[in-house]
Amino acid sequence: MKYSDNMVGIMLMLGAMAMFAVEDAFIKKLAGGMGTGQILVIIGAGGFAVFALIAKRQGRQVISRDLLLGPVLLRNFGEILGTSGYVLAVVLTPLSSASAILQATPLAVALGAALFLKQAVGWRRWVAIGAGFIGVLIVIRPGLEGFQPASLFAVQGVIGLSIRDLATRAMPGRVSSMVLSAYGFGVVVPAGLIIMLFEGPAVMPDGPQSALIAAALIVGPVGYYMIVAAMRVGEVAVVTPYRYVRLVFAMIIGVLAFGEVLDFYTILGASIIIGSGLFTIYRERLARKAL
Repeated sequence: MKYSDNMVGIMLMLGAMAMFAVEDAFIKKLAGGMGTGQILVIIGAGGFAVFALIAKRQGRQVISRDLLLGPVLLRNFGEILGTSGYVLAVVLTPLSSASAILQATPLAVALGAALFLKQAVGWRRWVAIGAGFIGVLIVIRPGLEGFQPASLFAVQGVIGLSIRDLATRAMPGRVSSMVLSAYGFGVVVPAGLIIMLFEGPAVMPDGPQSALIAAALIVGPVGYYMIVAAMRVGEVAVVTPYRYVRLVFAMIIGVLAFGEVLDFYTILGASIIIGSGLFTIYRERLARKAL
């Protein structure tokens, strides 16, 4: 792997994280005049259309019996649980804290891989996983004055997205990434419709809202493409740590666009989560070299 390839991979990963942070900001802005359920329906339907079209152009069959495969059903369940939880957290809590909690997803995946996929995890990684979850508790601060119950939606997001990622590891090779992405967006639509039952009738988007929706439907797929390209161009061990830059972008956007104030506990908890995640990646890299 050439040095320049890794640099390209890093730049693509940074771009992808920026795109995802901007998409979160668009969703939070939309929530000012539109229900969360309606946002999920629109984003889900739009994303499904984009990735289904790409899959079709690649000669893939989107609707097939693969939709009923166990790993696909489990992945779609995780997508529903994770996406709805995280979007609700973005809408109802500060963007910075929701994004900080989301950074625990790789730690939850490592935990799930050890418990359910029988992946070997040494004591150092167990300590890092435990420390990361302590970081999540510091951000959430249950029982303290700054506790926001809605922040538990971000924990739901971590659980759901971890299930999605673990199910992806068990996916048959014949199911393409584009088809899985189409499924992932498509299954969010019924989840959004259920949420709409508790939010009241849908609203017709006005000009600015339509622009935000269009922008979100652009930056989301572009970010996805960039992260896939980053993993293909650069070494996974080199590129993966830059996923955590998403939190930096989220904090900047939260402060500048939404007037959020970064308190000590959010910064401390986020630092512990990121440090634990980077250490886990480092130990996993050493374990692979030893094989």
